[in-house]
Amino acid sequence: MGRGKLRIYLGAAPGVGKTYAMLSEAHRRVERGTDCVVALVEHHGRARTEVMLRGLEQVPRREAEYRGAAFTELDLDAVLARAPRVALVDELAHTNVPGVRNAKRWQDVEELLAAGIDVVSTVNIQHLESLGDVVESITGVRQRETVPDEVVRRADQIELVDMSPQALRRRMAHGNIYQSDKVDAALSNYFRPGNLTALRELALLWVADRADEYLQQYRSEHRVSKIWGSRERIVVGLTGGPEGRTLIRRAARLAEKGAGGEVLAVYIARSDGLTSASPKELAVQRTLVEDLGGTFHHVLGEDIPAALLDFARGVNATQIVLGSSRRKAWQYVFGPGVGATVARESGSDLDVHIVTHEEVAKGRGLPVARGARLGRSRIVWGWFAGLGGPVLLTLLLSTVHLGLANDVLLYLALTVAAALLGGLYPALASAAVGSLLLNWYFTPPVNRITIADPRNMLALAIFVGVALSVASVVDVAARRTHQAARLRAESEILSFLAGDVLRGETSLETLLERVRETFGMESAALLEREGDVAPWTCAGRAGSGPPVDRPEDADVDMPVGDHMALALTGRVLPAEDRRVLAAFAAQAAVVLDRRRLREEADRARTLAEGNRIRTALLAAVSHDLRTPLAGIKAAVTSLRSDDVAWSEEDRAELLEGIEEGADRLDHLVGNLLDMSRLQTGTVTPLIREIDVDEVAPMALGGVPEGSAELDIPETLPMVAVDAGLLERALANLVENAVKYSPDDRTVLVAASALADRVEVRVVDRGPGVPDEAKDRIFEPFQRYGDAPRGAGVGLGLAVARGFAEAMGGTLNAEDTPGGGLTMVLTLRAVGSSAPTSRPATAERQAAL
Repeated sequence: MGRGKLRIYLGAAPGVGKTYAMLSEAHRRVERGTDCVVALVEHHGRARTEVMLRGLEQVPRREAEYRGAAFTELDLDAVLARAPRVALVDELAHTNVPGVRNAKRWQDVEELLAAGIDVVSTVNIQHLESLGDVVESITGVRQRETVPDEVVRRADQIELVDMSPQALRRRMAHGNIYQSDKVDAALSNYFRPGNLTALRELALLWVADRADEYLQQYRSEHRVSKIWGSRERIVVGLTGGPEGRTLIRRAARLAEKGAGGEVLAVYIARSDGLTSASPKELAVQRTLVEDLGGTFHHVLGEDIPAALLDFARGVNATQIVLGSSRRKAWQYVFGPGVGATVARESGSDLDVHIVTHEEVAKGRGLPVARGARLGRSRIVWGWFAGLGGPVLLTLLLSTVHLGLANDVLLYLALTVAAALLGGLYPALASAAVGSLLLNWYFTPPVNRITIADPRNMLALAIFVGVALSVASVVDVAARRTHQAARLRAESEILSFLAGDVLRGETSLETLLERVRETFGMESAALLEREGDVAPWTCAGRAGSGPPVDRPEDADVDMPVGDHMALALTGRVLPAEDRRVLAAFAAQAAVVLDRRRLREEADRARTLAEGNRIRTALLAAVSHDLRTPLAGIKAAVTSLRSDDVAWSEEDRAELLEGIEEGADRLDHLVGNLLDMSRLQTGTVTPLIREIDVDEVAPMALGGVPEGSAELDIPETLPMVAVDAGLLERALANLVENAVKYSPDDRTVLVAASALADRVEVRVVDRGPGVPDEAKDRIFEPFQRYGDAPRGAGVGLGLAVARGFAEAMGGTLNAEDTPGGGLTMVLTLRAVGSSAPTSRPATAERQAAL
């Protein structure tokens, strides 16, 4: 059975109608006879959505218990056993309750797809992992429940469910999204018009980008070369000259006029030496275009106008921006220039903008030969000069008699001109034709092949020798010029490539895309295998339909060592391009090795951190846990002894020592377990709206009576926290404060409201902590000063800060006025725009 298909309804915010649209699609499929079931759909008490569930088969949910509360999750095994054709799974980014097989719901969906079941799901734009920072900057909410972009990108269909911000706020005000007690808070925080407009734009642009990817893939698969102006895409042709910055800024302004406009700057390095680009200037222009939101591309091409047009059509560009020529007026005799050629050959589907700048007509290097050697047009002119020139010169000299010596010099000049224009063979033809015409028409006896004067014979021989020598020199010079210019173009590309790789700015996929783009190929892939007979695997790819089975299936394959190869499809490369391709292949292997070394370094760092924790844990077990264990064992041994008759007071004292030792063990082991949960990232807060005064008194249970006092106003707003984590964090803070406070001074636990936050302060009058040590005291297994071993393993403050951050709060240390230390625990007040992190639905998260 093949893999199932995934369809996703994407929305800009909760309440736009994703679930309703998904259920409507389910009813349409059921009416067509499709076996469709509801695996899990959240209606959130919305009457219209709940009505849509009627008539659809629903798979019973799995019940899970977490921290004394009951939750329902997707019963993956039940859906797999039912094996429907289509399953509806709501809220793709949802985090499952701990204890369920998969941590995320999208992982459940992956299993359903692997089993051949089609899945229809929903997700909001703010839950895409790559947009987390953008969404936080817009709304102030850091989404804890996210789904990797690649999961959504791989969907077979993505349908945008759109609604204007005004309509969505009306739905909210009418109670169609959240319960009435949450409407005011949601409208004044997350559902502000500006927030909704920005999120809507994000969703529209993201879907537009995906549509553009599908369009490019379709055009590539069907070999569509004609430009489809689906969006404004502007290509800027750079020469490496100072005018490039003006062109880039002009293109950026053009892109701003059209929604979704995109700027692509391209520098075409060609092998004929026409351009003299400054690597420093190109680097500056590359930085500029990337700062303006565009992309920079480096392409190798023999003919600049053709390469530029091919690139523009390949990326489906709609406009090309070029600068006015820097050539002086007399230099136009060598051709119309790149701008005029591009404008003439662009056709009706590409608009060409010629932009003036300060460098216009200030001159540039002389245009030399173009093409593989001298260029087709120059070779044609060379043959015309070599064959037709002697005939025309003969007609001219027949009317004007200048003498044999002058005639020989004129024919020699014509041969040199043919050599300069067309190279060796036109010059040889000119020398041969010219010597015959000189002998027949101007060397006595005329009109005869024979030569009467031996000196004339010597003159003709010298003429032929000089002509051949000049033609040979010119041809060799043309070859060397071509080779030098090509090597320079190759070095420019390789210098850019090496710079990116050395700076670590290029990923393997980006490098392969650059290979494909540079050589004008359809796809590129880096293949590797473990041994000579092992199957090939694809380490990275770019383009459509790259060869992933064998390098031999590609049009071009470049071995990299014994068990790696760079494979390209699209056309067969000439031999002279394989040198650059070999450098690209070697760099690709370096990038792949660097990525794997980085991954190994991350794993080694994780192992090292784990080893450090284990070492500290062993030290804690060997020292801090031994004391209470020894005390408990001594007390138990004494009580079990038959040699001593213990009084009731003695027995009570021994039992009290056992109880105190057990409490210390329980506290130490609890902190150790909490720290291990924080280190492994398995702490999942269960966020609830509670009052601080409900939790704070319970946090004082572990300290002696009278050692701490509470000052929490009744008017304090509620906070959105995990009650258990808050209690543990406060308990650790209070115990630490009591430990270092003088016996005659009580610890104060006070709370106050500040803007959208609630601050809980634990104030002691102990020795305090210097500023340079305030952050260090929150690290695991750290004790301040010369605290004795019995003071604990140094985890209390680390656990407290970890729990605070897990709930979306902060914990910092400040000096107490008059001496001592104040721990400031900042929590989020109910109704503020801040993240939640409990395993709940995405819509309820966004509303809190």
